[in-house]
Amino acid sequence: MYRISTPETPEQLDAYFSFRWQVLREPFNFPPGSEKDEYESVAEHRMLLSPKGDIVAVGRVHLNVQEEAQIRHIAVSAEHRKKGLGSLILSALEEEAKRQGATRAVTNSLDTSVAFFAAAGYKIEDSPEALGKQKRQHMVKKLDMQSIVRLHPKWCSELQKTWYETIPISEQMGIVLHQYSGKTLEARASLNKNINLHGTMFAGSIYSLATLTGWGMIFLQLKERGLTGDIVLGDANIHYHKPVTAEPRAICNIETLSGKFNYVERKKKCRLELQVNIQDGDKAVAEFHGVYWVLPLKD
Repeated sequence: MYRISTPETPEQLDAYFSFRWQVLREPFNFPPGSEKDEYESVAEHRMLLSPKGDIVAVGRVHLNVQEEAQIRHIAVSAEHRKKGLGSLILSALEEEAKRQGATRAVTNSLDTSVAFFAAAGYKIEDSPEALGKQKRQHMVKKLDMQSIVRLHPKWCSELQKTWYETIPISEQMGIVLHQYSGKTLEARASLNKNINLHGTMFAGSIYSLATLTGWGMIFLQLKERGLTGDIVLGDANIHYHKPVTAEPRAICNIETLSGKFNYVERKKKCRLELQVNIQDGDKAVAEFHGVYWVLPLKD
């Protein structure tokens, strides 16, 4: 599974900066070392690791003033683009900015990245500024719950309503659809409503959160394709590694979804598999593998 990590050891930081240089600076013939600036020591750094432990994306955030965070140096390796990984890094940086008390995020985006940031809710605030030979756009986003990326908000609202109406316990657990980018679905739950005598989240609650997140991804993918059907869980297993002690998060990436939706188009039963990663904040704590069936609706 992909997981967000913070580089801390000298070896991790060297790998982090090397990756940043290779993706962002080397193509423009800048020498090694040019990827760093005077804010590195006061910034928060994040990297996304592949299932093999390789760095596939990075990013950085630091505070300009107490209420404003600067997002910089988001980079995704060429072979891992168009999978929603840039959005995962950006989301992690924004969460860190909010944790530090920032109420808005800013970035100076290259023209080639404007569409990416615009899709995440950033807006151009002024005219392009020159930075060497590269022109950049100053973009701003308000950091509040309303600014979370929710592609197709009507579908997201319908999914949330379906969870609560068909599985009432999901509302009691505080399960909410946090964000949907088209490629990544994240749901969250309230720790206080699912806490055991050890002060951690019930294993059954983690399983339920993962199951609903996988179900929700298929629900939204059917919507994307203009298809309908009854979604049922056929089989599943979950591996727990660490307890959830603070912020329960369930994340499903479209790249983990396998199966052929054309069976649904032909009014046949469709088997789909996917993976949901459970995180406690930015820490990976469990993986859920589910097999779902989409059953044709009866006429």
